Amino acid sequence: MNKKPVIGVIPLIDYNRNSYWMLPGYFGGITKAGGLPVMLPLTSNIETIEQITSMCDGFLFTGGQDVDPKLYSARKSGVCGECSPERDAMEKLLLKRAMEADKAILGICRGIQFINAALGGTLWQDIPSQFSDTIPHCQKPPYDVPIHEVSIEHSSPLYAILKTDTISVNSYHHQGIRKLSSVLLPMAEAPDGLIEAVYAPNKKFLWAVQWHPEFSYLKDENSSPIFREFVAYC
Repeated sequence: MNKKPVIGVIPLIDYNRNSYWMLPGYFGGITKAGGLPVMLPLTSNIETIEQITSMCDGFLFTGGQDVDPKLYSARKSGVCGECSPERDAMEKLLLKRAMEADKAILGICRGIQFINAALGGTLWQDIPSQFSDTIPHCQKPPYDVPIHEVSIEHSSPLYAILKTDTISVNSYHHQGIRKLSSVLLPMAEAPDGLIEAVYAPNKKFLWAVQWHPEFSYLKDENSSPIFREFVAYC
């Protein structure tokens, strides 16, 4: 019996309901690609982080609240939304440990923002008011419908699996990469110049995308390959 790779998925948190929750598309995309997704507890206990790192073959850093600007040494402005100190604390420890162990890592939406900030980059706290409002980055439902294109870097691993210059993506975010971490390289860019996908060239697999393949993997031919590549490296 072939064992499926176990992939730890960061939970979403709802402060109003005092609950953790999960979007089914994160699990669905991983499962369809042959992985076994497991929702992780929110913890900053070092021993627990060590055990989580050893038991999982890869990690999905999910969407959610805004990244606290303190992570990238900035002051929180009035355009920054709700933050999650519990997630920031756990993900900082987990990302460090997972990278040290060279585990496969995929970030989606908040995931790309957090990974960039944790690795020394900075963020736009609100794209329309601080950067550009020329294209929509925060669509209304349904979320599986593409609303803008991204151009793909020919030298990137994303181009290697999709083999196309541009793809259409869905978009649901108001923050994004301002200064790119020196650990990362860009893989895709929106027409307004916003970086939409990144990877770490010195790691086995550390990718992150700003769009939402978890909403579109069942109907978009360019979404499932991202999950498949991630699970293959897990």
